[in-house]
Amino acid sequence: MPHAFDALADPRRRAMLEALAVQERSVGELAELLALRQPATSKHLAVLRDAGLVADRHEGRRRIYRLVPEPLVEVDDWLTPFREAWSRRFDALAAHLDAMEDP
Repeated sequence: MPHAFDALADPRRRAMLEALAVQERSVGELAELLALRQPATSKHLAVLRDAGLVADRHEGRRRIYRLVPEPLVEVDDWLTPFREAWSRRFDALAAHLDAMEDP
């Protein structure tokens, strides 16, 4: 079973998650939106599904995918220290720029 980090490594899969964050979509809709062939889209969706990032259901002959956001909590938790480091750097930059404005 692929890990969420492995699944997120590919920019096309990240683009699929962004599209699914807006609304549920079929394989064909995602393929068209991302200018991918349907077999390639299905393979990427299988990786995302195996990582637990998307779920699917059948509507007639179509397969509809939706985002499953819970596994992204682990990614967000991992990013927290980096976010805090950047915040400190931006605060220091803002203080420096403010000091430059004072005569």
